Amino acid sequence: MTKEKHSPVFDSDELLDGHKSLILFNDDFNTFDFVINSLIDVCSHDEIQAKQCAFIVHYKGKCAVKSDSFSNLKPMFDELSRRDLTVSID
Repeated sequence: MTKEKHSPVFDSDELLDGHKSLILFNDDFNTFDFVINSLIDVCSHDEIQAKQCAFIVHYKGKCAVKSDSFSNLKPMFDELSRRDLTVSID
């Protein structure tokens, strides 16, 4: 007896509102203070969390700065992008 392989089926709401991460990438032109203040303003980080994320991005090249549904992360993605920070939603 052979097992059939099935691809998972997702409806569009599940794809859009499933658990996602907002990823911030390192760059060579934004200052630590600018990144920290942006994370506080846009992602509602406290100062310690924002500093930790900024250092992780600096030393590791990227950091998941927020986890939530796509629909909640999209406005943060848009604002961080508007501030010329390099971000993605994965």
